[in-house]
Amino acid sequence: MGDIWDILPGLGDKLAAHVVLSASAIGLAMLIALPMAVWASRSKTVSRVALSLASLVQTIPALALLALFFPLLLSLRSVFGEGLPTLGFLPALMALTLYALLPILRNAVTAQANLDPEILEAADGVGMTKWQKLVLVEAPLSAPFIMAGIRTASVWTIGAATLATTIGQPSLGDPIFAGLQTQNWALVLAGCLASAGLALAADNLLWVIEVGLARRKRWMTFGGIAVVALGILAALWAQGAGSSEERRIVIASKQFSEQYILAQLIGARLEAAGYAVEYRDGLGSAVVHSAVASSSIDISVDYTGTIWTNYLNRSDNPGREAMYETIREWEWRENGVKVLGRLGFENAYAFAMREDRARELGVASLTDLAAVAPRLTVGGDPEFFERPEWIAVKDAYSLNFARNRNFAPTFMYNALQSGEADVISAYTSDGRIAADRLVVLADPKGALPSYDAMLMLSPRIAADEGVIAALEPLIGAISVEAMREANLAVDREDAQKMTPKGAAAGLADKAGL
Repeated sequence: MGDIWDILPGLGDKLAAHVVLSASAIGLAMLIALPMAVWASRSKTVSRVALSLASLVQTIPALALLALFFPLLLSLRSVFGEGLPTLGFLPALMALTLYALLPILRNAVTAQANLDPEILEAADGVGMTKWQKLVLVEAPLSAPFIMAGIRTASVWTIGAATLATTIGQPSLGDPIFAGLQTQNWALVLAGCLASAGLALAADNLLWVIEVGLARRKRWMTFGGIAVVALGILAALWAQGAGSSEERRIVIASKQFSEQYILAQLIGARLEAAGYAVEYRDGLGSAVVHSAVASSSIDISVDYTGTIWTNYLNRSDNPGREAMYETIREWEWRENGVKVLGRLGFENAYAFAMREDRARELGVASLTDLAAVAPRLTVGGDPEFFERPEWIAVKDAYSLNFARNRNFAPTFMYNALQSGEADVISAYTSDGRIAADRLVVLADPKGALPSYDAMLMLSPRIAADEGVIAALEPLIGAISVEAMREANLAVDREDAQKMTPKGAAAGLADKAGL
């Protein structure tokens, strides 16, 4: 538990970003829901339509809702210009606002519908206008019930905001996702505790306001509002203080340990060169590539096979050098992205089995695997079974497994050891292949392309000589053995386990940097 208390003080910037995002979403949801509730109270048709639409949004998983706004904003760039952000705060705000609408809207509509008719008649009887009746009678009577809806929306939103990490918005989801991928449970628990603590604090403060409104105690109402406002202002100040540095470079990492390590390695070199660095961790592969091309992200490490199959839509295999040169030219021509070079190692997809299980079944290659596949379960990372590589391998060897299962990259190896999966889509630079005594199955038909790790620079910094000078020593400097060692240092579950930052420092030493 000591590790948790060491981690929590370092989450201040994530907490501030989480507060600002959640408060903005709840505030915007109130601005939309409350006028809509007034309109709905005057029309049953509007009430049914508004509540049905708000309920429909709740049926969409929060993670999917967040992810959907990225391609939407990307497509709107052609209309609103390159200044429209596609990652980070804006898409997260839009998704969470929709997610917060239902409880506020439902409570407000219900409160309006259950107002005492005699009180409303009395207001009409004394000659109040519609506006006066709304402000002086309906609003005060409905306020406690509306606050109850805002409390519910706040707790939901603070919880769902942790998922904003996946679209590049800093939040308390950052330590949770990073901890899950690197099996750092203290980091996961610290993020969960901070998020839960924030939700409880918000709920209790809003409860004070709700009670104040119900009991007509102004000191409680305004005191609660003042504390909430001070908390939001403090978060805004903390964000402003943290963003005053110039020459900030944003580095992306995908959802596995190697990417976290490489991001820290790149960041350390840039900081040594005088740049301010910001990390966007845990992003999906498609999000990373589009974000670099649009300069929403400045630097990423991607792989030749991923670009070749997913973006050039190529299924042939012309060889490592031809593939790299084609990708480098295509990225510059089509996206303005500079491929600075290859880091020196390959992290290819490969099918792996436990040594004893492979020996028992007589499997040494994908050709052998095809004969026994109908009796086996295959595990892959969340995107693998939708990738062209899987389709290419499946078609080339006529693979037909009894069951396909998705696992987070870290947990794939645990699934193999526990027997939850018989074969997994492993990564060739993963240190657990040797540590867990896994057999990598041969690919005699060459269905899987090469996956050389490449350093990608966005159009915004493609000509920045300082960045290029700081990062050029990385090109060709990292061997697959060094990368495996660094990955294992993060993924292992014993006393020698390291953080991605620590593993990056060790990798730098190993590479002579």
